[in-house]
Amino acid sequence: MARQSEFVDYTLELLADLGPVGAKSMFGGYGLYLDGTMFGIIADEVIYIKADELNREAFTSEGLEPFRLESKNAVMSYYTVPESAMDDPTEMCRWGQLGVEAAVRAKISKKRPKKRTAKK
Repeated sequence: MARQSEFVDYTLELLADLGPVGAKSMFGGYGLYLDGTMFGIIADEVIYIKADELNREAFTSEGLEPFRLESKNAVMSYYTVPESAMDDPTEMCRWGQLGVEAAVRAKISKKRPKKRTAKK
């Protein structure tokens, strides 16, 4: 089993106050998980945190960049964190918490049954 990078280890240290955050290898990068919920991505030693319609403004107002899948020319709902968070566990956890909340909301919305429309 390949050992994860020092950058991943450092990221997990920064996010330790969120809880038992783990990293799983995926597609050349890593997924960041808390309690089985993926809330972040590490790709090319850059941290991306999950965003949604309720928290996206926090990322875009800081000028943070979305994660782009170059192979598919697609933009995903994950954004970089501010450079200042890379040296500040409290700030990193604040951004991480935004991602956890967005990921939980996404899970809840997927579990909701579709509303049926009445047939006439």
